Amino acid sequence: MGLNIGGRRFDVDVEDSFAPFLEQQMKNDFNVEGNNELKILLQAYIRKNHDLFLQEQKIEEINKKLDL
Repeated sequence: MGLNIGGRRFDVDVEDSFAPFLEQQMKNDFNVEGNNELKILLQAYIRKNHDLFLQEQKIEEINKKLDL
């Protein structure tokens, strides 16, 4: 998979089972056909970390319910 950021092309190799998921996420977060500014990369990073934060809160909430 590849992505242009700040005028540079970055290619990454991923496992076959993960590739379709990552491809869809990249299409949601980036312009996969053209260049992306660094600001877009930072915004995507922050969004994904926010998603992880919410997931962690949900997991903790479920764990507390299971402990009862």
